[in-house]
Amino acid sequence: MANYMGSDCRICRRENVKLFLKGDRCYSDKCAFDRRSYPPGEHGERRGRKISDYGIQLREKQKIKRIYGLSEKQFHLFFERADRQKGITGANLLIALERRLDNVVYRLGFSNSRTQARQLVQHSHFLVNGKKVNIPSMLVRVGDVVEVRERSRKIQLIQDSLDAVVRRGVPQWLDLEKDNLKGVIKSLPVREDLTMPMQEQLVVELYSK
Repeated sequence: MANYMGSDCRICRRENVKLFLKGDRCYSDKCAFDRRSYPPGEHGERRGRKISDYGIQLREKQKIKRIYGLSEKQFHLFFERADRQKGITGANLLIALERRLDNVVYRLGFSNSRTQARQLVQHSHFLVNGKKVNIPSMLVRVGDVVEVRERSRKIQLIQDSLDAVVRRGVPQWLDLEKDNLKGVIKSLPVREDLTMPMQEQLVVELYSK
């Protein structure tokens, strides 16, 4: 996440849901959320105060922002674009976030987390339609081909991530050619493809105030 230097596990505990920010560790018995599923801090276990409607909306925005690892400014820009599009604003927002190149790299299994995916993209380890790309926020389109560059194919992190992709699965809107270290965007994602617990309408309500 932009400018965040703390523990990813604290984020999951703060949002009271496992966000899978640390890749394989989130599936293991080392997961801090599974061991301490209450808010971080000295009084985390004893917190039980009622949260206002605004607080609920704010926490939902923070959760979605943290899932995709965006800064406040980046997230707000995505919302503004979604609001200008035809259709349901909340669904437009999530679909746009799913189409980010760093998310696609993660979804295809070339990295264990979106944070890793962002770093790999920034270091030019991927091609899109045969051209080098180093912009994590680039939005993919139907028919785009995302593949690991030839010089990057022996990176152990990418190999290990692909070995573990079976556990996470690849969304139906993507087609992974594992042996060729390549993925194709078969279609744009739809709201039903997103399985994380997100209530995007709360974000719309928050920004509508």
